[in-house]
Amino acid sequence: METGLSGRLTAISKFLSSSLVWAIPVSMIAGFALGVSFDLEPLKAAVLPLTMLMVYPMLINVRIREALGPADTRLVAVAMALNFTVLPVFAWLLARAFFASDAGLFVGMVLAGLFPTSGMTISWTGFAKGNVTAAVKMTVIGLIAASLAAPVYLEVFAGQVVSVDLLGIASTIMLVVAVPMIAAQFTRAVLVKRYGKERFATRIAPVFPGVSVIGVLGIVFVAVGLQAGMIAGRPALAALILAPLIIFYAANFALSTLVGRLLFGRADAIALVYGTAMRNLSIALGIAIASFGPEAALVLAVGYVVQVQAAAWYVRLTGKVFGAPDEAAAPSRPA
Repeated sequence: METGLSGRLTAISKFLSSSLVWAIPVSMIAGFALGVSFDLEPLKAAVLPLTMLMVYPMLINVRIREALGPADTRLVAVAMALNFTVLPVFAWLLARAFFASDAGLFVGMVLAGLFPTSGMTISWTGFAKGNVTAAVKMTVIGLIAASLAAPVYLEVFAGQVVSVDLLGIASTIMLVVAVPMIAAQFTRAVLVKRYGKERFATRIAPVFPGVSVIGVLGIVFVAVGLQAGMIAGRPALAALILAPLIIFYAANFALSTLVGRLLFGRADAIALVYGTAMRNLSIALGIAIASFGPEAALVLAVGYVVQVQAAAWYVRLTGKVFGAPDEAAAPSRPA
């Protein structure tokens, strides 16, 4: 009975995780349709809980102690160098080029480049048969580092166009990153102790990615729903936002692919691509709605569509870019 239930939940989780390519646009359309017809302002209070819902289950399957260990040091260091130097500066330059006269869109573009990795970094790396262990490390280290650096980065890159509440942003980040991370590790310890490592890894852990996806879809729905009136009144706005986002992701994937091919083998290079080109738009979106308003959030909501489509297409092209995988060498995801 329990095995059948866990099997069904795992199947649902896999379906949700593999359906983001179309599920995010559907969530956006639904949010827009309801937002035009109804006042969804009360749903703004759900953004931070939904962000926590995305982060918490994702981190249950991660062993923080191992993720902070010495393995893959060079690979992770290169990824962090890109994540905290090149990509934030590039996003800021695009914000200046496209949104210099619109503070909300400007800060949204800055936020798009600020938080590295996403809940799907690990999954996409696995789909492409990359180094999943390294992807886990990039996700954890990127989250921790971004949580510490984000308030300062926002002040430096966006402080001239918007008022940056450093304490408020730090508190929001603590709420949506640190609290779920601690809760996730406690939950993991309890579940492993109760059911054992093997049972946890095979029957329980596969369910959590789908729960994270529900959080992502909920955030996108609310974000677009809250801005439906603005979108309806400015129909060309989405096209205006798309241009810098497409440039941002195209350049990200191209740069990380080039660096990966020059410095690493196939599995490590794939982890580098998905550990840098993918951004944690859920956390950025939560901060945007809480601190900077609807236009900043709209940039990130549209960014979801570009990011997921780019990641899905990149998986299809991985064989041509890096060659066929060496099954014996590709690391599997740790339990």
